[in-house]
Amino acid sequence: MAAATRIIAAQGLGAATAAIAKEAGVSNGSLFTYFDTKADLLNQLYLELKGEMGAAALAGLPTADVRAQMLHMWSRWMDWATTNPLKRRTLAQLQVSDEITVSTHESASRTMTGMGGILERSRANGPMRDAPAALVFTLCNALAEATIDYIIGDPDRADEHKQSGFDALWRMIG
Repeated sequence: MAAATRIIAAQGLGAATAAIAKEAGVSNGSLFTYFDTKADLLNQLYLELKGEMGAAALAGLPTADVRAQMLHMWSRWMDWATTNPLKRRTLAQLQVSDEITVSTHESASRTMTGMGGILERSRANGPMRDAPAALVFTLCNALAEATIDYIIGDPDRADEHKQSGFDALWRMIG
């Protein structure tokens, strides 16, 4: 999966499976011992990356109030994304790929239930309480992506950007 991440981040989703196999140090045929098709590989990689990101965001979650939990989750999400730029780039491509099945998107959503629960509790009494959940999640992701880009572009002020992004998020949902 690490080889697929590196190749997709560099070459995009159109990268040949032969390039992924070469990066992994196996023959192209061996790659298909583990995955029936390239689409199967992409779906599995998507699940793995979403699960890793979600686990990182929730690691060490405090039992404090929902705002503190949201801040913790936000900070850990920013940390994961900025320390794993290839995974972030690959995940962004997979997120919009037609190769990722509805079933895989649903499975990924289930792995993100903890994050979704905190977001739902955060917006329960806020200005976005009546907006469709999918819209709120999409807006949060867009804000996160912008914040991550600023952190990467100005790492000396990473904590400041992380806090500014969270403040904007909390004004939107909290």
